[in-house]
Amino acid sequence: MKSLISSIQAAQQAIKQVVIGQDHVIDLMFIALLANGHIILESVPGSGKTKLAKSLAKVIKGQFSRVQFTPDVLPSDVTGIQFFNPKTKEFEMRTGPAMTNLLLADEINRATPKTQSSLLEVMEENQLTIDGETLFVPSPFLVIATQNPVENNQGTFPLPEAQLDRFLFKVNLDYPEHAEEKAILSSYQERDPFHDLSYSLKTEDIVELQGKVNNVTFSDILKDYLLALVRESRQHPDVRLGASTRAALALMKASRAQALLQERAYVVPQDVKDLAPYVLEHRLVLSMEGAIRRTKKEVALEIIQGIEVPVEVGSYER
Repeated sequence: MKSLISSIQAAQQAIKQVVIGQDHVIDLMFIALLANGHIILESVPGSGKTKLAKSLAKVIKGQFSRVQFTPDVLPSDVTGIQFFNPKTKEFEMRTGPAMTNLLLADEINRATPKTQSSLLEVMEENQLTIDGETLFVPSPFLVIATQNPVENNQGTFPLPEAQLDRFLFKVNLDYPEHAEEKAILSSYQERDPFHDLSYSLKTEDIVELQGKVNNVTFSDILKDYLLALVRESRQHPDVRLGASTRAALALMKASRAQALLQERAYVVPQDVKDLAPYVLEHRLVLSMEGAIRRTKKEVALEIIQGIEVPVEVGSYER
């Protein structure tokens, strides 16, 4: 397993040479991949969201598909259709781009709610139902959805709570610092470094590591800490709808994946605290009064800071 973790670390470093200044986002993408989760990347146009997704698919030698969402995209354009072949006089299956390892749902908030909902089944159950026939997508399967901030766009359809709850992380990409942006200019001056990106993993390696995540110890002390965070999200005065049980399971799985990537067989409180903002923020529905005064990010951070982090009473290794 140690060699696989080393390969993951090498893949992370390779992507960081292509997408400069987004190191933490790249780390979160690998955590999501090993935790069998999905991720939303939000930022202004031109910040490298698409390049991140394509780079991840390339280093794991996975199949990559992309859907550019617009209001006229239909659910069948995502999942696939049964069509009648006049030559054979039989119905044939034509699977859509969702039949892949890594699906880039580009500008997902430009799709209509009906089309957005076409991803619900495959994101939760890793399967597609097309005209009554069920097909399983290959493993690993990861959806990376991108969206621009809603307030900067017209003709967008905000994702409903049921859809948001199926994403493990929501991550905001910031502008790079001056030195990082200068490094980007230098790196891309003669040739796009993406073309020199080689794979260091196989999809089979990712599936093996996904199985190892389930063996990482998550102690009862940490379960109580995690549940305290989730329950506080439901009781906070500015929150109308807090984190679900699915969110609790997602945070536990992500924390175990982070521990594995750091070559630990057990989770520590910092793992949970590090990842809680990305798991909780997009799942909160603020009250009308709360939304006027605060952002979801501010409320999520207040919840996390308000819960005491457990000290080491006994061992987290059991």
